[in-house]
Amino acid sequence: MLKTPPFQNAFHALAFLGALALCAVGIYWESHGAPVRPEGSWLGLKMLPLVLCLPALWRASIYALQGVSMLVLLYMAEGVIRGMGDRWPSAGYAWVEFGLAWACFFGCILFVRPYKKAFKALPKKD
Repeated sequence: MLKTPPFQNAFHALAFLGALALCAVGIYWESHGAPVRPEGSWLGLKMLPLVLCLPALWRASIYALQGVSMLVLLYMAEGVIRGMGDRWPSAGYAWVEFGLAWACFFGCILFVRPYKKAFKALPKKD
């Protein structure tokens, strides 16, 4: 039996589940959904950096959340560019990628925000 995920709050859940769904959509999109070549493509490997970050996201590592918030900006950019330039169904997958990357980005940012405020409030060493 699986344990329930150790989500700290809703923002942690949004960040992790957004990243997980982004990985799934990206891999499916490039392998079966609307690959660049009809026989499939290796472009699904673009999700490998995000897949490697998933265990650290699961543990709510602050450094991982900060890194992923910067990494998903690349997926957001790809989603907008391919969403406006590709034809259906690839454009649909691109806009889904953009939306999931956006959700993951804001989940990461809003989860890390209180930790950054607490760090700034610490007394400065001379």
